[in-house]
Order: sequence, then C-alpha cells, then structure tokens
Amino acid sequence: MAIEADPNDPEDFAVDAAAVERAQMGRTIRKLRNRLGLSQDAFAERYGIPVANIRQYEIGRTMPPPAVRSYLVVIDREPEMAAAALHRTAA
Repeated sequence: MAIEADPNDPEDFAVDAAAVERAQMGRTIRKLRNRLGLSQDAFAERYGIPVANIRQYEIGRTMPPPAVRSYLVVIDREPEMAAAALHRTAA
C-alpha cells in the first residue's frame, strides 16, 4: 500500500501504488496540456487522442497504454512536429 487509510477518518481509504502512479501521470498530462495552452478538447483534437481518454487519464482513473505514453513524450518534446505529422497523415 502506498498510502494507508487514516484509521481516525471513516471517510479515508488506502491508496495503492498503481493509483499513485495513475495520479502522477494525470498530473503530467494536465501540466503538458496547460503548458501548451490547450483545453482538453483542443489537446484531443490537435493530437488525435479521444477527449474522453484525456479526461480519464487526467483524473487518474486510467493509465494511458504504453504507446500513448510514448506519444505524449513526443508531444512534450516536439509539440508542433507531432501535430503536423498527425494532420499530414490524416489528410
């Protein structure tokens, strides 16, 4: 267990390591999106990731699969190139 539940708080619950990892990934995605000045909808449209997935990643409900995590690294390093490459192939 990454974070034990507070026994003095009946509404508290334990958090496992996977949940902490999902939360950290969600924060990373949100920070990337905010650094680029994009809403969730705009980020999804620009980079071809369904907005529903972006939402789930950012709240830590789901972890992006490895391919999406790799794509996010590319977006982080070369946001314009990633968008251009996606829209070139879609045309």
